[in-house]
Amino acid sequence: MGSHSSTRAVGAILHRISNGVSSKWSPNSFALSKHGLLSRNLFSSASSISSWIPLYEVKHCNFQVRNIRTFAPVCMGRRSSKIAGRKGAQDAKKAKLYSRMGKEVISAVKKGGPNPTSNTVLAAVLEKAKELDVPKDIVERNIKRASEKGQETFIEKVYEVYGYGGVSIVVEVLTDKITRSVAAVREVVKDCGGKMADPGSVMFKFRRARVVNIKVTDADKDQLLDIALDAGAEDVIEPPVNEDDTDEDRAERYYKVVSTSENYTDITTKLREAGIPFETDNGSELLPITTIEVDDEAMELNKELISKLLELDDVDAVYTDQI
Repeated sequence: MGSHSSTRAVGAILHRISNGVSSKWSPNSFALSKHGLLSRNLFSSASSISSWIPLYEVKHCNFQVRNIRTFAPVCMGRRSSKIAGRKGAQDAKKAKLYSRMGKEVISAVKKGGPNPTSNTVLAAVLEKAKELDVPKDIVERNIKRASEKGQETFIEKVYEVYGYGGVSIVVEVLTDKITRSVAAVREVVKDCGGKMADPGSVMFKFRRARVVNIKVTDADKDQLLDIALDAGAEDVIEPPVNEDDTDEDRAERYYKVVSTSENYTDITTKLREAGIPFETDNGSELLPITTIEVDDEAMELNKELISKLLELDDVDAVYTDQI
């Protein structure tokens, strides 16, 4: 009786240790021993971090040995988290672009109908969507959506905000419900400690331009300058560099090639011919005439405010003069 009770007790322990290994054992007596193994490179992609792996040996009376190994959970490392975060930001940026273009398509159809031949506004929007590589199914879906009952026209609005440390922020909105959008923006600004500014208080600090964004790791600076100048670009803006930036941080910096609407296609064409990957704007961007440098605390608070604003469905873009 005592032998059977011991067997059941030890079997239950083994069941928990092995995370699902069966605890149904022979009623014969057996011994349990545990050894600690310090293992490196558990997987081909593992880092140099050591992992403690318990090894359990179940020894039956017939001298057969069964090994049960339990592994510590493999967690996403800091580098993987950064990559995932950057990919998420890129996906969110693309989603914002597609959303804005969908709204512009609906507004154009509402104004002049679904035929681009007779509706010059829609024709211009479709050409813009093609230039920005917006998928055709998104365009077609929003043309149909514009004809649905109850679908209102989208209206452009701009809200101006004061951030921390004297930073100015401009929020671009394209909405079918102005009261909803302004209430949402004000709530985020208030919760994050910012302040709504009067119209015109911030906008004069920015200028509108067409912009092509190129990762610093995807282009040689001198080659990019030559291409930009040959294509008639107004300027090439280098990204800011912080002393504590890692190599990965620097790899996510972008050159901004600034141009007029007339020269924009020429620039993107020459970049394609040179094999340089790039990201288009959403039709235009607001660039700060001068930039402001703030302390680390204010910088992080402003980043949080901007991030929260971009989460709003009606918000299409947020611009700041913070470095």
